[in-house]
Amino acid sequence: MIFRTRRAASLATAALLASGTFTALGAPAYAAGTETDLALTAAGTRATDGVEAKVGWAKIANQGEGTPTKVLVKVDTSKVDDSKLIVASVTEGGCEVTGDTKPELWVCELDKEEIPGPGETTEVPIVLFKAAEGVTGPYQAPVTISIESSDDTDESNNSVEINVELTPESGVDLGVIVPDVKTRIDLETLDEDGPVHPGDRTVFWSEIANQGDLTAQGLKLTYQLPKGVSFLPVEGCEISSDKRRAVCEDDTFLLERDTVLVVPLAVEVGKGVEAPVTLTGGSLEAVAFGALSPDARISQQATKPGFGKAEVREIKESEFADIDPTDNSDDFAVVVAATSGGGGGGGGLPVTGVQAGLIGGIGAGVVLAGVAMFLVARRRRVVLVTPGDEKTNA
Repeated sequence: MIFRTRRAASLATAALLASGTFTALGAPAYAAGTETDLALTAAGTRATDGVEAKVGWAKIANQGEGTPTKVLVKVDTSKVDDSKLIVASVTEGGCEVTGDTKPELWVCELDKEEIPGPGETTEVPIVLFKAAEGVTGPYQAPVTISIESSDDTDESNNSVEINVELTPESGVDLGVIVPDVKTRIDLETLDEDGPVHPGDRTVFWSEIANQGDLTAQGLKLTYQLPKGVSFLPVEGCEISSDKRRAVCEDDTFLLERDTVLVVPLAVEVGKGVEAPVTLTGGSLEAVAFGALSPDARISQQATKPGFGKAEVREIKESEFADIDPTDNSDDFAVVVAATSGGGGGGGGLPVTGVQAGLIGGIGAGVVLAGVAMFLVARRRRVVLVTPGDEKTNA
């Protein structure tokens, strides 16, 4: 397999820069024919005190039939002790923060490209980072996240109350993001080529990060595609008979701390799919089988994923537990456009927005394999994995 590593900007610096680029937010706009139902959930808000920072998510799912014209995300951090934790929210549309002596309320507007269409989900980064290097847990505080849109017809699912937590436990902390598939990608050049149509082949990307303070030992990725979409052959991964489920395992692979594993997989949309339609039901779940002891030596070979291997070995059971399992899975949809009036978008990089920018998506820009990646974690490295590629020491 081919893999590459890159370094990125500091998470704390990125978050502070983001908090300084505020925009004025007005009252929600009203527009006819945009009524819908937005639903809010949150994940990934528990972190070990052995890391400087972590990115969690506020997930906004569009469960209705319209696309709202304007969406605001509000994060109430007034009860968080800013001598322990700093909690921030970031969107491409800009944020406004208020508070006399500390950040108490973040009001962020979704950019037009971030607003989810019917069946789609947008992930808004919720950044947790320690206020000082010596801060330790246990510590937790309540945070209220809410969304507002004049087009939302059901406000009963527009708010969640969560605890942000800093724990003294040491361990692995996997986080998973899979952006909705909206763009046809050329399988050879990885260039963007317009919307996805029935019968098209494209690539979708998944991102698995280790935001804990220990190295993950062994990794299992379980993919499920929406009905109407099938996997193309993936060497080393077990594909189900209906070609909608793929299981990729490697019990020797080591996913180090501050590292993101990026896996592109080729899929095909059925010719019989009636478009336009948003195909829901896609998902990825990542599981680490154990944690490497802090004093263990890590070989270079062990950091090269083995999903290209022909044999999938049996994994022994372990009492290992992830620090925060709430962000170990993510759902995604495939947006299929009608063929009439189509046309390619030409070459170039896919525009994936904040939610597709690795775990956090608000830092320095990094380009890997023709896809624009945005990183946030301090000293975070990105491992790009193409199942079936030959291993290399490059």
